[in-house]
Amino acid sequence: MDTQSFEIGSRYPTVLLLAASDRRDTEFTRMLLVYGADPNVQGASYCTALHTASSNTDVQIVRLLLSNGADPNIEGGEYNTALQAAAHSGNLEIVRLLLESGADVSIPGGKYGTALEAASACGHTEIAELLRAHGATRTSRPGFPGVTALQTASAHGNVEIVELLLESGADPNIEGGEYGTALQAAAYFGNLKIVQLLLERGADVNIEGEGGTHGTALQAAAGRGHSEVVELLQAHGATS
Repeated sequence: MDTQSFEIGSRYPTVLLLAASDRRDTEFTRMLLVYGADPNVQGASYCTALHTASSNTDVQIVRLLLSNGADPNIEGGEYNTALQAAAHSGNLEIVRLLLESGADVSIPGGKYGTALEAASACGHTEIAELLRAHGATRTSRPGFPGVTALQTASAHGNVEIVELLLESGADPNIEGGEYGTALQAAAYFGNLKIVQLLLERGADVNIEGEGGTHGTALQAAAGRGHSEVVELLQAHGATS
């Protein structure tokens, strides 16, 4: 049985990729691996079968692929790594499995930049905590200097993740990206509780933010009509 070459368009260059993606067929995937299918062959859309299974939250196929030599650190596809795909989809068990199999939390690239960014943007607090416990740090997103997990969580209104990142030492005054700083991002979207948290942790109310397009936090809040945020910022010394 030829398990290595199977032309079904550019998306599925092997039978294994087809079995583990659209079909999500655990037993067929198992049989292909027994017959020598390479779990690390890359396709066009999700890079490898492991990427696909991680994105699909298919725990059984992820276990099967990892136990048969799938490399969790192969890069490519929308999320770049299987770990980032799992962090985006929100499956804590798959994230654990990948980490136990040697997934590197610091690999950059893909839609979110890192697995931590993906978890932060999607509000998956437990996954963010787990990634931090395995050494994930507040790195800037490739192509977006200064955009950190804290900025992402502040923009998306993820209070628990903002608290987690601040408790872990995240700097609220790192500048860059569309909103300039985490405070400006929270102010722009009217996330009052997050604005309060950031101010309590030393966020500078008058930073314009390198690269930001909405001015200061006060200007961002005022421009969007968030009166409570405006009052809070002014109470903390915002002047412009």
